[in-house]
Amino acid sequence: MPSVPTFLKPRLENLLRSQLDDGSGRMMDFTQPAGEPALVAADSISWRVFANPVTLVIGGITAVLLELAEPKVRSGVWDHTTFRTDPLKRMRRTGLAAMVTVYGARSQATRMISGVRRMHEQVRGTTPEGVPYEANDPELLRWVHATAAFGFLEAYHHYVTPLDQAGRDRYYAEGAPISRLYGAETAPVSEDELRELFSGMLHRLEPSGILSEFIGIMESLPLLPRPLRRFNRIFISASVGLLPPDIRMKLGLCGRSPSAAATRVLRFLARQAEGLELDSSPIMQARRRVDDLPRNPA
Repeated sequence: MPSVPTFLKPRLENLLRSQLDDGSGRMMDFTQPAGEPALVAADSISWRVFANPVTLVIGGITAVLLELAEPKVRSGVWDHTTFRTDPLKRMRRTGLAAMVTVYGARSQATRMISGVRRMHEQVRGTTPEGVPYEANDPELLRWVHATAAFGFLEAYHHYVTPLDQAGRDRYYAEGAPISRLYGAETAPVSEDELRELFSGMLHRLEPSGILSEFIGIMESLPLLPRPLRRFNRIFISASVGLLPPDIRMKLGLCGRSPSAAATRVLRFLARQAEGLELDSSPIMQARRRVDDLPRNPA
């Protein structure tokens, strides 16, 4: 794996620690309890996908675009979270939750998931059209978790390393049991099942001013380290470009895909980021934790 240049490492470590702050001022510790496995195996496709920061930025925005396309989810997100008032904090919290889910010790991850479900019990309301919704509705949770899985995988597949069909199906199968812990009882376990879900949901998806507002917010946020800020809009266009063509057309987002030159830049950045050895990264911490698993006696 590539090593980080010495002069850059402190800056990247500080940036990463700020992303992993759980709100208490302390960085989340993925090294404890020593020896305890994660919900997903260390040799999983998921551990590879979620380790790449470029994948997380592009895929995370794709996932939110798909979430906001569904009216009930859109109302729940826009009316009950800080996306509009403090979007960067909201994205960091969501990103941290994803890291804990994939790399955290099982006890740590299940405790966090239980807390998320309790919080979701308070999230309910009606859409502007008067349709009631509840955040813990299994159907809505299925959509949210499927869109997140899709966004991250597509970003990795397009900008880091193409995955064959067996790898893509394995990735969805790895995430399904975790989705059920969140309450998404029938999460897709293969790419075919995901495509069926997307096809069945197409009639419910719709464009909205909130989608445009979200894209505008993302374009103005300091999503990237300062030297890379000029690429902000390219990252957004890449996220839009990952949407399935029929959904992109229905949402009125055609024409926002990245150019061939921008795609080459993103692939270069993503592949440079692949496997960076940062001591503070969740995957490096989790590897140290899992390496403490007791060995069978010879």
